[in-house]
Amino acid sequence: MLTLPFPLFASLGGEASSVEADQAKMQGTLRITSGDLYNIQEIQTSTGVTVKEYVSSAGKVFAVTWQGPFHPDLRQVLGSYFEEYAQAVQAQRASRRGRGPLLIQHSGLVVQISGHLRSFLGKAYAPQMMPAGVQVEEIR
Repeated sequence: MLTLPFPLFASLGGEASSVEADQAKMQGTLRITSGDLYNIQEIQTSTGVTVKEYVSSAGKVFAVTWQGPFHPDLRQVLGSYFEEYAQAVQAQRASRRGRGPLLIQHSGLVVQISGHLRSFLGKAYAPQMMPAGVQVEEIR
């Protein structure tokens, strides 16, 4: 997987308070969309990567999505969930050949990644952190 050489955004499961500092580092534009159950903090970079953080009313990032010509730094985006993700990827690679979309579905972490060179998209969320009333289909 490709990653960008600089850290991005607040981590899955982490606090949303660092997004403005990350926006400044990346020289991206920030757009916040407020909803009843959560806010979406979206950063668009000059390289064409868009990352959306889904933030609960408690200020916790319960989901992250991305799209663009590169993957974001998944270690940063997934935070404490990265090791679980890395182990799941390793297990999937050992049991299948070829390439294709990646789907990790654990009780505490769901990651979906697809795309091809210069056109990637993905989403990761912690089901137990999703606010009551939020549907998985809303994370896109």
